[in-house]
Amino acid sequence: MNAIQGTGATSQEGRFQLLVDAVTDYAIYMLDPQGIVSSWNAGAQRFKGYTQAEILGEHFSRFYTDEDRANDLPRRVLETAAREGKFEAEGWRLRKDGTRFWAHVVIDPIRDSRGTLLGFAKITRDLTERKRDQEALRESEERFRLLVQGVTDYAIYMLDPTGRVTNWNAGAQRIKGYSQDEIVGKHFSEFYTPEDKATELPRRALETAAREGKFEAEGWRLRKDGTRFWASVVIDPIRNEMGELIGFAKITRDITERREAQEALQQAQTALFQSQKMEAVGQLTGGIAHDFNNLLTVIVNSLDLLGRNVQDARGTKLIESALRAADRGAKLTQQLLAFSRRQPLQPALHNPKTLLEGFEAVLRRACGEMIRLQVSMPSRVRSINVDAAQFEAALLNLVVNARDAMPEGGKLTVAVNNTLVSERDGNHSGLKPGPYVSVSVQDTGHGMTPEILSHVFEPFFTTKDVGKGTGLGLSQVYGFVAQTGGHVDVESAPGEGTTITMLLPAEEGEDDPQEEGPLAARPARETAGTVLIVEDEPAVLEVATDLFDSLGYDVLTATDALEALEVLGRGTHIDVLFSDIVMPNGMNGVELSQKARALRPGMKILLASGYPMSALPSEGLGEGVSFISKPYRWAELSDKLRALRSQA
Repeated sequence: MNAIQGTGATSQEGRFQLLVDAVTDYAIYMLDPQGIVSSWNAGAQRFKGYTQAEILGEHFSRFYTDEDRANDLPRRVLETAAREGKFEAEGWRLRKDGTRFWAHVVIDPIRDSRGTLLGFAKITRDLTERKRDQEALRESEERFRLLVQGVTDYAIYMLDPTGRVTNWNAGAQRIKGYSQDEIVGKHFSEFYTPEDKATELPRRALETAAREGKFEAEGWRLRKDGTRFWASVVIDPIRNEMGELIGFAKITRDITERREAQEALQQAQTALFQSQKMEAVGQLTGGIAHDFNNLLTVIVNSLDLLGRNVQDARGTKLIESALRAADRGAKLTQQLLAFSRRQPLQPALHNPKTLLEGFEAVLRRACGEMIRLQVSMPSRVRSINVDAAQFEAALLNLVVNARDAMPEGGKLTVAVNNTLVSERDGNHSGLKPGPYVSVSVQDTGHGMTPEILSHVFEPFFTTKDVGKGTGLGLSQVYGFVAQTGGHVDVESAPGEGTTITMLLPAEEGEDDPQEEGPLAARPARETAGTVLIVEDEPAVLEVATDLFDSLGYDVLTATDALEALEVLGRGTHIDVLFSDIVMPNGMNGVELSQKARALRPGMKILLASGYPMSALPSEGLGEGVSFISKPYRWAELSDKLRALRSQA
């Protein structure tokens, strides 16, 4: 029985030896306690190069590199295996021919039943190809990392599945302003505007990317300093081998300049189209007006000849009616010729302030009782080379149109300013860079839609009821300004009123300093300050304006206390309030002064009245308030203002 058992054990060991010898992918061999090789399999011979006869009895340290032997690594690995029951590591090993291979090594101690160390079992696997693949992958990842970090025109970074930033490249720092330390770990919604956050756009963007495989859009984003930029954004989901979402890749590009260039191109194309359309309509209109003038010439002269031979009253009345109609037709053709820029102008050097002051009474009558007209001008304006009659006609047309846009009443402001057109603004409007005078008419009417705005200067286009207006008023304005070398600008929106501005070339070389920047204006000389004159009588208001202007003040005007409070509420700096005491609309000058003092504690107040000073209520006004009796003169007004300025 023992013999049989022994034979079985020997047979089992033999089978195990055959198994070990058959393994070629692993080097499996044994060492004695000192590290001498005591067995050797085919796998060891295949990738280490030694035959069994060459290696048995040799120390296993010959498989180690010179660096590892210098560090006494072979001895230390055996000590570790004996002490801890196992040693496992990867490292470079040597073949017989001296070449190196990357090995995965496991060393196990072999002990007898009493725990005595008999030797070591050593299993080695050649992982050189895997090592090369890992290094190639690592090098590729490093090159990719360097590539991403080197990109500065794109923000390239990753998010975790919840949207928190996990890495950050140099382009992201340049575009968005955050350093890596400042932003990693924060939610990417930091870059979105409050409007987009309110609509939960960041969350929806990630959901879209995860669901559809990509999210792509353009929109406003925020930099660290709070400024906005127009961004092109792409978000891609990142999934592992099992398809699980592990994050997002986000690429953002700042395309603000491209967007501005596209908008500028679109504006230029729109302006070119409008210019070409107006030019074509102008040519057609001018031709029709010219031919119609010829017809009118025949009609008028024929009527004149007939009138000489008609003796009865009825015939004379009919001819006179026909002549009046012909005259009206002649005026219409003049407006058409003005639009087509074929109206002969008689330009001369004029001060627009003088023109407007002389024409203000006509404008006030044209406004009617329902409209509050306010005229705003600096103390000095550059001269313009215009046809005075055509300038007044254009201004009257603008005022009448503004009045008609406020059938229930409102406020109409005519403002004159020195302006400067820069090269950039000139490119947009077709004007040469340089000094200009702007004359704007602003109403508080119902405003216009973009569709109506695109047609406002076309002849016979009108939004008025049938029988009201000819549709030639703004056409005359367009023709006059264009023929003068200027530009007309319209700003309007439904419910927000309309502002139409005529930009007219100003005379070069006048001593009129301008603020830097496009379309900037300021008074042409140093002034004594700004005065708000409140007077309901037009003639008195005109005289007061002239007096204060001669004293060096910039003048703002209002026709009643309510309008004055509106001006004071705008925030414009005002040094002196000059008000009549007796005024319409329920609030007198003293009450106005009290409200004005609450709004502007440091403002000086000068009240005028034809009543004796003792009869005027002055309680609660305090210092900085003075009175002047009507009729006042220049010297007396100057003394009063000087005394007010001297008060602390």
